[in-house]
Amino acid sequence: MRHFLTLKDFTKEEILEIIDLAIKIKKQTKKGKLKPYLKDQTLGMIFEKSSTRTRVSFEVGIHQLGGKGLFLSSNDLQLGRGEPMKDTARVISRMVDMVMIRTFSQSILEEFAMYSKVPVISGLSDSYHPVQLMADYMTMVEYGKDVNPIVAYVGDGNNMTHSWLMLASKLGFELRIATPVGYEVHSDILSDALQFAEISGAKIIIGHDPKKAIKGATVVTTDTWVSMGQEAEKAKRLEDFKGYMVDDAMMALAAEGAMFLHCLPAYRDYEVSESVFEAHADEIFDEAENRLHAQKGVMVWLDEHRDN
Repeated sequence: MRHFLTLKDFTKEEILEIIDLAIKIKKQTKKGKLKPYLKDQTLGMIFEKSSTRTRVSFEVGIHQLGGKGLFLSSNDLQLGRGEPMKDTARVISRMVDMVMIRTFSQSILEEFAMYSKVPVISGLSDSYHPVQLMADYMTMVEYGKDVNPIVAYVGDGNNMTHSWLMLASKLGFELRIATPVGYEVHSDILSDALQFAEISGAKIIIGHDPKKAIKGATVVTTDTWVSMGQEAEKAKRLEDFKGYMVDDAMMALAAEGAMFLHCLPAYRDYEVSESVFEAHADEIFDEAENRLHAQKGVMVWLDEHRDN
């Protein structure tokens, strides 16, 4: 049984295969040809963390594929009353065809997948956000930025940074990460990425200077400095991240025609300036829409590989 919990579990060829499938399905959708790849299948969607893009994209996505989405918040389930995750997995996976979970701990995803009879997809954890990276890379492909890219990530060493590490190390491109001191990527995840990079030829550069990271980059990306569950740390984080906002002066250091990506929600004049955001709004909202199409690619691919 194949699950989609982290890009760490996928080869370069598999990642690109899913991207190609997502682009194919997107083209069909734009032509009004909704092929029922997952006809009459049910996607159980478990949310321990709320979301705009994740819920809408998965619910619309399974509908467009001919199936039905079932929204389940943690308040709706016995999980909220202490039922073990393994029991929840064994019950729900007998009633649905696929499960998406958006949660805090990666271990929750892994435990659910261990006991599940159906494919499990990560809608996000504190460690990784793999479906977002599929949408990001799909957008890079559509804009022609997938050819020898140099990606600069500026900001927090969080689940997005970890996912960029996995994508770059699997596909073999250059990734430069600049974080404030004390906000570096997790050492074990970096270690895994460096091992994969030895095989793929990826160049991974870790540092604290955002200008150095962005200079000559073909893709610049960032994320919110205050993620869900970190609100109490907001004042300290805003102070610690001074100098890390991607503004016009910062983007001017990137390669000519560089694209800017943001997984959203974006907080203007914190991690990105209003002017940079609006100058790259087409790219950002194409990226947001591609959550829908990339996730359809993931769901269809998993369905096709149930016995692999």
